[in-house]
Amino acid sequence: MSKKGQYLTTISACTQPNLSAAGRSVHGMNWRPWLELWSEEWIAGRDPDESDPEVVRQRWLGYAPATEADIAAVEQRLGLRLPPSYRSFLLTTDGWRHAGEFVQKMRDTTNLGWLRDLEPAWESWADLITEPPVDAPGNPFGRGLLISLHADVGVLFLDPADRDENGEWAAYSVFSWGSFPRRYPSFTALMESEYQSLHRIRQPAGKTRDNWDLVAEQARCDALSGDVDTAMAALEKAQHFGRPRATVLQTQLQMFLSTSSPYDASRILSRVLPLAPVPEGFFTGPLFTDEFVPCMFLQHAHKEPWYASALDRAQMVDDPGGEIKRAIDGHRARVERPGYQLSYGNRAFDAAVRKALAQYHSDPAALWHALEAAMAHWQPRTPDHIAPVALLADPVPAYSLTPERGRALLSQPRSGR
Repeated sequence: MSKKGQYLTTISACTQPNLSAAGRSVHGMNWRPWLELWSEEWIAGRDPDESDPEVVRQRWLGYAPATEADIAAVEQRLGLRLPPSYRSFLLTTDGWRHAGEFVQKMRDTTNLGWLRDLEPAWESWADLITEPPVDAPGNPFGRGLLISLHADVGVLFLDPADRDENGEWAAYSVFSWGSFPRRYPSFTALMESEYQSLHRIRQPAGKTRDNWDLVAEQARCDALSGDVDTAMAALEKAQHFGRPRATVLQTQLQMFLSTSSPYDASRILSRVLPLAPVPEGFFTGPLFTDEFVPCMFLQHAHKEPWYASALDRAQMVDDPGGEIKRAIDGHRARVERPGYQLSYGNRAFDAAVRKALAQYHSDPAALWHALEAAMAHWQPRTPDHIAPVALLADPVPAYSLTPERGRALLSQPRSGR
């Protein structure tokens, strides 16, 4: 199998529960292997004093399986057949503990019921649904099947009126401290999201984390080879699992694929701040201090008063070791020195960029064509450096950037692969 084929296989294996033909049971999806892995990783992500003793002893977040008779009884009580993925889940475990970080316990066949009867206060939240299903008008909260039992001021439920061609019901999660109700195409998709939240927040050691680290590394190589779309798709998925490198890698690409708006640039730059995990030592390395921070200063100088710039946010975030503050203060001190010049990177690339700017300062199209050619000289400052971010700290290339020009530049193969 080719390297790219192995890569795509890794993505598939990491993204989905076992949905292959070999992984199906008579009841549908074979949940057990995935839920066993989930259980092991939940244990690995906890300190001993916060672990559930029963879960640790059994190595299992679930319970005994429901029987066909249990399922038949609850379906008769509810007056309809449960969707396939949820039905096969209950036949694997009748209930579940610690679904993600904010659902302590899910319901079982003895206490499933309608949201309107069990938690009627949530019905008013239907007004916050941003994209109501076209084929299922009405209030999903008023007809939803409540599947969560104990949650952090939130609920999980299934909508029996919103079904796909396979009979799967749409699923919703909503928390009072969150933004809007979130819809998923099926119960399986909802559980995948909860599983991802475990990894984003806890980052437990194990097979899943190792696999997504491999995906991020291959995405880095793809980006340096000029395969922007493959890299972006993989990094997006790796970010769902909280892999620190994915945020830093994807942000560099996004900076060149967005518009030249200072607001867009500041919003994208803010993603590398401690709102999401970043690699250890990132804030003291040259990718942050010599590439990202100069961009923050430029965008801050051109911001509008109605939003906080990335530099504003960098000075407000939790910074226990003072690394971000030192990076900002260090750049400010350099800028204030007489004769300061922005460095675009390694010597050969820096010289090529300066030549392009001198020749095509007032011709954006010719300038970006020359910058594409200059990429033959570019070298990364760190192993996670995949794009010449420092270019966007200069107002001339920064404000003549278009998504098309950025994509053309990123499509140039470059060193570091």
